[in-house]
Amino acid sequence: MMMNKNLQKQPHVKGVWPVAATALALLLALFLLPLLFFGGGGGAPAEATPGGLPLDRTPVTPSPSADSGVEVRVSLGENEVLTLPMDQYLWRVVAAEMPASFEPEALKAQAVAARTYTLSKLGRASENHPDADVCTDITCCQAYLDPAQAAENWGDGAEGYTAKIAAAVADTDGLAALYGGQPIQAVFFSSAAGRTVDAVEVWGNSVPYLTGVDSPEGDEVPNYRTTVTLSPEEFRQAFLARYPEADLSGDPSGWFQALTPNSAGGVDSVSVGGVSVAGTALRALFGLRSASFTVEAGSDGVTFHVTGSGHGVGMSQYGANAMAKEGKTFEEILKWYYTGVEIAPYAP
Repeated sequence: MMMNKNLQKQPHVKGVWPVAATALALLLALFLLPLLFFGGGGGAPAEATPGGLPLDRTPVTPSPSADSGVEVRVSLGENEVLTLPMDQYLWRVVAAEMPASFEPEALKAQAVAARTYTLSKLGRASENHPDADVCTDITCCQAYLDPAQAAENWGDGAEGYTAKIAAAVADTDGLAALYGGQPIQAVFFSSAAGRTVDAVEVWGNSVPYLTGVDSPEGDEVPNYRTTVTLSPEEFRQAFLARYPEADLSGDPSGWFQALTPNSAGGVDSVSVGGVSVAGTALRALFGLRSASFTVEAGSDGVTFHVTGSGHGVGMSQYGANAMAKEGKTFEEILKWYYTGVEIAPYAP
């Protein structure tokens, strides 16, 4: 285009020969330029233009990710089942299960744990969701957050957080926590009171890779220490509805006896009105954030002082973030919380 403009700006050129000469020069240039670039005379090839593809290299389309080749059927409730590639499903789980502000290595650990848990559910029938592999009920499977809702929750940080979680999933593509070559039950929870607990203490089954370990989180965790207070009558009504054989007469200070701690310092069991009750049962009955609690009881009421949040088995999410801040990798985090596992690719 520039050359045409220059020709138009030369009104003093007259006659046929100058125009023909110019046209001939253009034709020669168009014919000879390829020879110059491709070394028709045997000279050294020209270097590639910066920022462009080399002339001797063919662009290669990246191979599909391992996750994209695995389909997950997700029950959204009300007989609605959505089929998603594993990577898209995991994005929704990680966005729902762990704060996007967490360290990248913690998010990667969460992605591997969620992928492992999902792999262990594929092809297994469940009464809660017979037509799907997993559901969005956290009491059954894993939490789930639609991308549009996630973006609304994150506001101005949506773009960065979206990419951050996508990177955590992509950077761990296809990796799972394996024990004996098979995906483990990679359970996780929010925060521990200094130590996780053995699976047998919560669910009654001994699992070799779900043993108690120290966990480094503390008071930096939001709502790490909480209290729940009930009046004597509120406690009496709720407890007797579940355990009618209990004797809750007299002053509340005499209701609680023989507290037995678990391996993490929480409550394994306690006698309430003469009835032995598991700490996990009290947690469920009164909506406590964890079974790591102490009790104060008197005429003014019953107060539970609670530390941490969740069932306490497997990977602590806030513990994972604390370890990431200390420089631990996602593999180190996972191998710490899941005893004896290997982190390796797994194809269902």
